[in-house]
Amino acid sequence: MHPVSEPGEATELQAALLRLRRTSGLPVVFGGLLSDARHARIAELSGAQTSALRGLVISAGSGLGGKAIALSRPCAVTDYASARHISHEYDTAVAAEGLRSVVAVPVVVRRRVRGVLYGALRAPRTLGDRTFDAAASAARDVEQALAVRDEVRQLLTSTREQLTGTGTGPGVWEDVREAHRELRALAPRIADPDLRDELLSVCGRLASAAGSERPAGAGFVRLAPREVDVLACVASGATNAVAAERLGLRPETVKAYLRSSMRKLGAHTRLEAVVAARRAGLLP
Repeated sequence: MHPVSEPGEATELQAALLRLRRTSGLPVVFGGLLSDARHARIAELSGAQTSALRGLVISAGSGLGGKAIALSRPCAVTDYASARHISHEYDTAVAAEGLRSVVAVPVVVRRRVRGVLYGALRAPRTLGDRTFDAAASAARDVEQALAVRDEVRQLLTSTREQLTGTGTGPGVWEDVREAHRELRALAPRIADPDLRDELLSVCGRLASAAGSERPAGAGFVRLAPREVDVLACVASGATNAVAAERLGLRPETVKAYLRSSMRKLGAHTRLEAVVAARRAGLLP
């Protein structure tokens, strides 16, 4: 069963729908995420003239969106009211909004349908490739955002378990450091500020987890977030090229961040920089 959508997920869905409306030229776009394996609730709309569609619960197999959910593929009709290959449970709401040509695209994450996006015209016209491409692109945006959120949530759960555990052996510290690196790499891809703050808070707890091993006289050093990200990758043994790929940066940019962090830490080598960052409580 899928959880009820979170505020951040709604924000990402709304942003994707606005991009869909802009890139496709469709006057009405709307959609929602699944609350369980078979039901989606229309929660986000743009261009609607009534509230008829808002809150509508779409069941898998019912109507155009339900068909897209059941088949896990895009579906479209030229004239919704007269379409013969869909059921018509939602005709009243669709008619109230005056929709005729409609496309519905499922949001699929790891082979599971997680939501559905719609775009519509108030005239019975055949929707072209540009419209289908724009709808598919919007769905991919939501898919990627949800996949990242899933990964972050899984990492946060496992990381909290590590933080509350009692083990302190070398293997445990390697796990903590790897979790820190992965979370830091994901942070810039999180659009939801609350989730990003939560993620960075956990990163801070991981970095301070080695406090008992830190020399009492360790000085305070302030590094930019991306400088910490690069050092976290370097600490795992990554080359500049690998760090650039993980962080979505250019290798030259990684070198620049590494040079600036080394200067701030008073380090002359990559290893010295990592050691100094750990002593300063910036890395676990």
